[in-house]
Amino acid sequence: MFFFLSLASTVADKIHSKMGEGTFGQVLECWDRERKEMVAIKIVRGIKKYREAAMIEIEVLQHLGKHDKGSNRCVQIRDWFDYRNHICIVFEKLGPSLYDFLRKNNYRSFPIDLVREIGRQLLECVAFMHDLRMIHTDLKPENILLVSSDYVKVPDYKNSSRSPKDISYFKRVPKSSSIKVIDFGSTTYERQDQNYIVSTRHYRAPEVILGLGWSYPCDIWSVGCILVELCTGEALFQTHENLEHLAMMERVLGPIPQHILKRVDRHAGKHVRRGRLDWPEGAASRESMKAVLKLPRLQNLIMQQVDQSAGDLIHLLQGLLRYDPLDRLTARAALRHPFFAKVQLRR
Repeated sequence: MFFFLSLASTVADKIHSKMGEGTFGQVLECWDRERKEMVAIKIVRGIKKYREAAMIEIEVLQHLGKHDKGSNRCVQIRDWFDYRNHICIVFEKLGPSLYDFLRKNNYRSFPIDLVREIGRQLLECVAFMHDLRMIHTDLKPENILLVSSDYVKVPDYKNSSRSPKDISYFKRVPKSSSIKVIDFGSTTYERQDQNYIVSTRHYRAPEVILGLGWSYPCDIWSVGCILVELCTGEALFQTHENLEHLAMMERVLGPIPQHILKRVDRHAGKHVRRGRLDWPEGAASRESMKAVLKLPRLQNLIMQQVDQSAGDLIHLLQGLLRYDPLDRLTARAALRHPFFAKVQLRR
C-alpha cells in the first residue's frame, strides 16, 4: 500500500482503482494532474525479464507513435518512468478487453456487424505494424481493448425461448466498435530464422508449433482465431498440448499438407508418422480424442452462428487460417476482402 501511495504522490493526484493484473504486474487507473485526464499506468514487476520486456514495449510504442496519425488502432503511450526498480508506463485510458467483455457477457457471441467492424480495425493495426517491419506475436482478445466501456442490452435471439423477464434473455453489445491493440512487450522486428515459441497457445500458428520458423503470417493466423472467437464466444482451439492442438486444426480445417509435415523440426517430428499427423494413435487420453472429435468443420461452425455474410466470412477465415504461411492472406489483402465491404464504424 505504501508503494502505491508514494507513487500517487509522485505522478498523480489520486489512484482511482486497479484495472488489471497479470504476471507482468498491475495496471492502475489514475488521475494525471498535469494533463487533467484519467490515465492507465502499467506498473511492471522489478524482475529482469519483465523490465526488459517493458523497455522493448516502450521502444516499440514510441516508434509506432512517430508514424501513427491516430487512426492505426495502437494504444497511445503518454509517458514512462523508472520508480523504485519498477518500470511504469503511462497510457491513455481505454475500456475493457474483448476477452473481459465476452466473459462478463457469459461468453456470448458478438453481432456479425460488430465482428466485421472490429476485424477491420484489427487488420488495419496489423497492416500498419507489418509495414513498419514489426510483428506483434501475441494478438489475442485480452490484448484488444474497446475504447469505451459503454454498452447497451439487446435481446439474445438465440435464447428467445426464455422469458424477457429472465436476465439471461438479454446480452450486452458495445455502444462503440472502436478498439485499440495493446501489449507490445513481445513485439519483434522481422528477421531471418525466428524459431522460438511465440503467441499465447490458443492463437499460435501451426508453423510455430511445428518449429518451421515464423514471420508476419503468425499474426494473421491469430487474427483468424480471434474473429472465430468473436463469432462464437469461445476460443477456437481450447487445448494446452501440441499434438491435440494440431489434431484440432485438422478437424476444423482439414489435413495439414504433407509438404509442411515433411519439414518439421526434430522436436515436433514426434507428432508425425508416415507422412501424416500421429492422430489418434498418439493421443494422450480418451478425453483428448473427445475434445477433438466434438469440433465441427469451420464452415459448419460459422454457419451455426452467423445468419448473414456467412459465406464471405468463411472465405475470409479460410484465407487467414491457411496452413502454409506463404499462402496465408496478408493484412492488406484481407482488408480488401468482400467481407469488409459494408464496414461502418459505430463511434
